[in-house]
Amino acid sequence: MRIRDLLAADELSLTLLTGDPGREFHTVHITDLPEPGRYLSGGELVLTGLMWRHTPADSARFVAALVEAGVAALGAGRARLGHIPADVVSACEEAGLPLLDVPTEVSFRTIAELAAPRLTGDVRDALGRHRRLVAAVAEGAGLPELFELTAAELGITGAVLSATGEVIVGAVDDPARLARAYLTASRLPCPAGRHTVFGVGSGHRAAGWVLACDGDLMDRADLGYELAACVALERSRMEEGRRVERRLAERLVMAALTGADPAELNAGLRTCGIGATEPYAVAHVTVPRVGAGRGPDPAALGGPVAEELLGREVVAAAGADGAVALVPLRGTTVAGLAERLRHGVEVLSALPDGHVCVGLSGELTGAAAIKGGVEEAGHARRLAEARSGGVVTSDEIYTHALLLATVPGDVRRSFAGRLLGPLVDYDRRHQSELVRTLGTFLDCAGSWNACAERMHVHVNTVRYRIRRVEDLTGRDLSAMADRVDFFLALRAG
Repeated sequence: MRIRDLLAADELSLTLLTGDPGREFHTVHITDLPEPGRYLSGGELVLTGLMWRHTPADSARFVAALVEAGVAALGAGRARLGHIPADVVSACEEAGLPLLDVPTEVSFRTIAELAAPRLTGDVRDALGRHRRLVAAVAEGAGLPELFELTAAELGITGAVLSATGEVIVGAVDDPARLARAYLTASRLPCPAGRHTVFGVGSGHRAAGWVLACDGDLMDRADLGYELAACVALERSRMEEGRRVERRLAERLVMAALTGADPAELNAGLRTCGIGATEPYAVAHVTVPRVGAGRGPDPAALGGPVAEELLGREVVAAAGADGAVALVPLRGTTVAGLAERLRHGVEVLSALPDGHVCVGLSGELTGAAAIKGGVEEAGHARRLAEARSGGVVTSDEIYTHALLLATVPGDVRRSFAGRLLGPLVDYDRRHQSELVRTLGTFLDCAGSWNACAERMHVHVNTVRYRIRRVEDLTGRDLSAMADRVDFFLALRAG
């Protein structure tokens, strides 16, 4: 039952002093104890005669106890004081707790008796829906059927999405926008344009599901919560079946890394649904912490995120520093798979407390290639981490970028600072462009004329600047070794 239902009862003559009239409560509790929290379980409409109030400071303490217990609303009677003190109103307003003014002539018992039949009816309706849901599950209904059944019962339309923006069931426009709204919301549910967004279940949002309901349900959040709970129940049931598959994948990867018998590896590959001659790729996924001690555990979160990125078509084996998934290339290529992953990672980049890093191996065939594929994908993932997230394929790691990615960040910065520091200081003091000229000169393979043309300056200006670079650093840009040092320093910084 909602507060507005009580306000609509003419015989009660209640007045809402502060708070949301759409707030729902599940029972009525009458108390004048100064510390009532131990007797409350959450969701109550608490009715009080203010017998506990002796000083204005008492109001903040009483309201804080109600909020901590999860109370839905407070109804204050005038019988003792003849009015509702301003400090009570202020405390409720600051806490976001709806406050009802109960006239002297209205007894608390009348309110409780009026609310009881409606509350009983709400429970009866919920039990009826629950029985129909259990019957549907017993008959083998899957997520689409259960979602359609429950949504119709509740009068809701919308869709369930993954945090990567994939529509799992239902229909909705611009799923990526709704997924980003879910990832960035300070609290749920939250409005998102023409929709209201709810979380499905618990856990980190990077691997979560989103319930996007058409229309504004902020005043009817209980309906969204009920539908989200139904979806979460079915998701947990689906999860049970995937746990066995994950264990098989973990055993296969571990066996490949420890050099198990090829026949055993081929059997394990077939058990994971990949034929002996079928092409596949290895994906290595992690969600590193941001800052010291913050963010999710990469090993715990990488697997669920990998599975959501891949549409739950594969399972991911948990590793010490992330997750490994063997992905069959059915009807696609490694490049196509990388593009699909980039789309999901781009949506997940809205995460405020982490960034997703994915490394992807080249095309592989047969179980003997698993070990090399895992190592290749791991190198690519480390390069993605050096870039602060994204998707890196094996084609990108066989360059200087891989070498730089394996060097600790403080060493890279020290190397760049020692070599380029004099140039940066000179540019700062003289408003010059030595660093930019050096980078362009190297990109032009040491061609004076090409560098001058690209920078729109005279070739003698380029010669003068490069001589200044050599004078300030003691290096010789006609020497290949010094050119390589400068090239790496520019990219390491």
